[in-house]
Amino acid sequence: MIDTNAIVLLFTATIALASPLLFAALGELISERAGILNINLEAMMLGGAFCGVWAASATTSLFAGFVGAGLAGVIIAAVHGVLCIVLRAEQVVSGVALNILVLGTTTYGAGAVFGSNIGRSVDTLVAWPIPFLSDLPLIGPVLFDQTVATYIAFLLVPLVWWGINRTVAGLALQATGEQPAAAISMGINVRLSRWIALLTCGALAGIGGGQLTLAGLGTFTPNVTAGRGFIALAAVVFGRWTPSGAMVAILLFTLIESLQVRAQILGIKLPYQVLVMAPYLATIIALALFMKRMKAPRGLGINV
Repeated sequence: MIDTNAIVLLFTATIALASPLLFAALGELISERAGILNINLEAMMLGGAFCGVWAASATTSLFAGFVGAGLAGVIIAAVHGVLCIVLRAEQVVSGVALNILVLGTTTYGAGAVFGSNIGRSVDTLVAWPIPFLSDLPLIGPVLFDQTVATYIAFLLVPLVWWGINRTVAGLALQATGEQPAAAISMGINVRLSRWIALLTCGALAGIGGGQLTLAGLGTFTPNVTAGRGFIALAAVVFGRWTPSGAMVAILLFTLIESLQVRAQILGIKLPYQVLVMAPYLATIIALALFMKRMKAPRGLGINV
C-alpha cells in the first residue's frame, strides 16, 4: 500500500530542493540568451553560499545574508565579464578557472573567517504557509507550505519568460545572443546588454547558492554546492533555453535527489552510492540523449 504521507514529503522536498537551482538556472538562461556562457555558475553559487552565511552571521540578519550572497555572485560575474567582454578571453576557459579559484578561496576562507566555529549555524528561513491553500489535501503542503524564497523562485519563471519574449529589452537581449553583428547594426549596445545579463545571472545564482545555506543547512561547508551549478547549467540546455523547460528539468533532477533520503520509506532498495550519484547520472543521460535536438543561441560563447 502506498504511504500518502511519504509521497507528500517526497514532493515537498522536491520543490524545496528545486528552488536554489531554479534561481541559478534562470540567471544562466538570461545570460546565455545574451550570448554569455557561464561554466562558472558553480562558482557563483558557491560564493553566494559562503558569503550568505558570512553576512548572516556577522549581522544576525537573513536579509543581509541574501544580499551578501547576491553580491558575491555579482562580483564573480563581474570578473568573468572583465575577462570575456573586456579582454575577450575564451568563455569556457574563464569559467573553469573561476570555478577552481572560488572553490579554493571559499575552502580557505571557511577556516579563516569562521575559525574553530567553521560549522556554526545561522538562522534559516522557515516555511510560510499560505492561508487556506496550504490546507488543501495533498497539494497544499507540497506547493503552499514552503519558504518565501521558494515562492519567489517559481514566480520568477513566468516573469522571466515575459521579460524575454514580451518586452523591448528582452527582444534586444535575444538579438544580442542570436546575431550580435546584426544587433550592433540595429543600434543595440551588445556589450551593455551582455553586461546586464551577466550581472543579473550572478545575482540570481548567488542568491540560489545563499538559499542552499540560509534556507536549508544553516551553515557553510567547503564545496557545499556539490556540482549543483552544473546541474542548473544542464537544465538550461535540457529545457531548450526556456524558463518553463528549465523548471521542468530541475524538478526531474531534484525528484531523483529527494529519493536519496526517502528511498527506504518508499521501498526502493538500491545501494546508497547509486542513489547519491543518480541526479548527476540523470543529467549526463539526458544531455546524451537530447543534445542533438538542442539549438543554442547562435551567438553563445562568441565574443564581440
